[in-house]
Amino acid sequence: MNAPLPHTMPAADTPHAADVPDATLDALDSLIIDTLQGGFPLLSRPYAAVADSIGLAEAVLLKRLQRLLAGRVLTRFGPMYQIERMGGAFVLATLAVPEARFDAVAAQVNALPAVAHNYRREHHFNMWFVLATATIGGIADAIIDIETATGLRVYDFPKLREYYVGMRFTVGGQAPVGTLPDSSEGNHEVELDEGDRQLIRATQGGLPLLAQPYRELGDALAMGENEVCRRLGRMLQNGVIRRIGAVPNHYAIGYAANGMAVFDVDDAQIDALGERVGGLPFVSHCYRRLRRLPQWPYSLFAMCHGSSRVEVMQQVAAIRQLLGAACRGHEVLFSTRILKKSGLRI
Repeated sequence: MNAPLPHTMPAADTPHAADVPDATLDALDSLIIDTLQGGFPLLSRPYAAVADSIGLAEAVLLKRLQRLLAGRVLTRFGPMYQIERMGGAFVLATLAVPEARFDAVAAQVNALPAVAHNYRREHHFNMWFVLATATIGGIADAIIDIETATGLRVYDFPKLREYYVGMRFTVGGQAPVGTLPDSSEGNHEVELDEGDRQLIRATQGGLPLLAQPYRELGDALAMGENEVCRRLGRMLQNGVIRRIGAVPNHYAIGYAANGMAVFDVDDAQIDALGERVGGLPFVSHCYRRLRRLPQWPYSLFAMCHGSSRVEVMQQVAAIRQLLGAACRGHEVLFSTRILKKSGLRI
């Protein structure tokens, strides 16, 4: 049997215990996680094709995937949708939550289907979440719902420009994360019919872990296996689907430090510099966002990941050097707890 992979972390980098599954990953688990983060085939028996490519039996792969999902090493497996291409919207937002109310407010925020992701970060603004809605107007409605429920002011940061989104985590936490093809080219809306939307709703929580998942979906939606594959393939081609694959719990596989680095960059230079920052191998997401003055002067957001905070701070220092005199200030907000990670729901 393969020896477990060590994931030792300094005490300062240890995330919340609820986010780190009590699971030991062997070399086969690692191979599956590293292989299945994109490029899942649109074939009648896709799991069999992947299993064969890495020297496994189909049944072994399915069993391992089920265990990794049940153990929260993977948060989901299936299509990753780009809601802007579907006519919807997503926005990053934050709250400054009093510590005594934090868990109660997290429950209130997480109860909204529009909240796709929610993280606790070390800052005065300590709760950061992504709102994803099927319509542009749905964002304002979600913000009103949160403010009404919590009595707290929501600060939202609409995306002005997307420089890079292409995240791949490798077990062990040592490899660069920004190694997937850039998916940021344009966010124009794509025309979808009701069949597409039914398929999106059926797969937004993940693909069936069955030998013929597309046939199962087709049977449920009365559209046939070939039609399911055709529609998914078209959505991959036009960018409605960013990729089909696994989403690892980064804490569980060795990326103990995750910092949202934010920079106050001169508006005249931010786009050229943002493209360069997005091209750095340790950056998984890079955006230009709206400032909220005077509370929030920062306009350039870059997600950095590493096995330790020291490593992440070295990454941020490299970004700061790249930005030079165009940057007037910066901060790093380390995430300490995953509060919700469900993906979009339409």
